[in-house]
Amino acid sequence: MKLLYGGISPFVRKVMIVAHTKGVADKLELVPAPVNPLQPLDLAIAVNPLGKIPALTLDDGTVLYGSTVVAEYLDALDGVPSFFPTGAAKWTALRRNAQGDGILDAGQLVRIEGLRPEDKQWPGWRDVQTLKVNNALNAAEVEAGSLETDAFTIGEVALICALGWLDVRLAGVTWREGRPGLAAWFAKVSENPVVAQTAPKLPK
Repeated sequence: MKLLYGGISPFVRKVMIVAHTKGVADKLELVPAPVNPLQPLDLAIAVNPLGKIPALTLDDGTVLYGSTVVAEYLDALDGVPSFFPTGAAKWTALRRNAQGDGILDAGQLVRIEGLRPEDKQWPGWRDVQTLKVNNALNAAEVEAGSLETDAFTIGEVALICALGWLDVRLAGVTWREGRPGLAAWFAKVSENPVVAQTAPKLPK
């Protein structure tokens, strides 16, 4: 299997946390495809019409894309999925997954807005997206006491990836302030070897 990836993509990180935890990371051939929101990458577009990563090409040529789709596929390879539970827990996991992805979606729009020339930026748009990030973080703080630190689901993985990305890409969002429960949870879960191994690091 070939996985298109980029070094600090939080969506790729979601997939890699699942892959390492499930013991299937060594089955993945990693193909570098660092995408830039301002510069389409032919390689990514050739595999995924959306031009996004991660994208997973299976041995039969089938292509899967979207971090949640790829993560669920890898989770199910051993026939004993753990990141995507069944029953009532499924909906909590998927909702938290959407919450984490939503933080990233809005956060990336804030970041891209900041890349524009100053006279081309739209402060009102940026403020609305920042509000979405903060509202989602506040909702996560309310639930911080019920977030798993060991046998976590795709919901916790998505939040881990979102918070880690904020630290390196949107430092202006001081998400720990006023959110002691979420900050404590993130500090604890970051001690997990796989979470630590996949933590994003900006190139020097």
